[in-house]
Amino acid sequence: MSSLLDLVGNTPLVELQKLNPNPNVKIFGKLEGNNPGGSVKDRAAFSMIKGALDRGEIKPGMKLIEATSGNTGIALAMIARLFDLEIELIMPQSSTKERVLTMEAYGATVILTENMESARDFADEKASADHYFMLNQFANPDNWKAHYRTTGPETYKDTNQKITHFVSAMGTTGTIMGVSRYLKEQNNDIQIVGCQPTDGSSIPGIRKWPFAYLPKIFERERVDRVMEVTQENAVMMTRKLAREEAIFAGMSSGGAAWAAIQLAKELTEGVIVFIICDRGDRYLSSDLFG
Repeated sequence: MSSLLDLVGNTPLVELQKLNPNPNVKIFGKLEGNNPGGSVKDRAAFSMIKGALDRGEIKPGMKLIEATSGNTGIALAMIARLFDLEIELIMPQSSTKERVLTMEAYGATVILTENMESARDFADEKASADHYFMLNQFANPDNWKAHYRTTGPETYKDTNQKITHFVSAMGTTGTIMGVSRYLKEQNNDIQIVGCQPTDGSSIPGIRKWPFAYLPKIFERERVDRVMEVTQENAVMMTRKLAREEAIFAGMSSGGAAWAAIQLAKELTEGVIVFIICDRGDRYLSSDLFG
């Protein structure tokens, strides 16, 4: 018998069959929507909550608080419920209805603010009260450590150690920081590619942070290349993933897929893995698939 926590991680790779432009390159998506909470953030949420509990940082009677654009909040709400912890989540008002309702279904309190920066500021302010504990995914090493321990090893093993390029959206940057550390220890020639939006593009899950809000866990030297993705290309590729590959995912996954496909056009050979970070059913109330 497995508990829900035993089901976090060990997600499968799926090879692109129709969208890959280069027959000498293999492109795999890692299906993080197969995690029990539906996204890659289950890994970091479990790692951050368990780490804080093991260190005795969460005292009896404390309530968790966190700013989130969506997937982290859902994962934290799910994991917090398993540990009987109360949680308050601060989100931008642009968040889809599905995300808010999912968090509330787990028993979380949800507060909406103007944007992600204001959500972080609001959470920081409230976290100064004694009865709150903020996990702070943007500065918490337990975030990237989850991916160093799980996502990186899984990716290396499931490609039979043949991966040449790893592509990931950059939001909190926990995924790319942890996977980069692990893969570079195995083979320093593996290229780590991060995705960020072009100026003026809004892609949930992919951010170009103002300097004051840059995640403290981010180390630029661990990313070999940054590829900028337009909102239009991210939307287009998300729709193509669903309609041509039957992979139903969110816009940040479409952005990472677009980058992986552009990268494949440049190579003579290689094995590319990109992160499909969640499922598309979290975006049905938006115009993503309209």
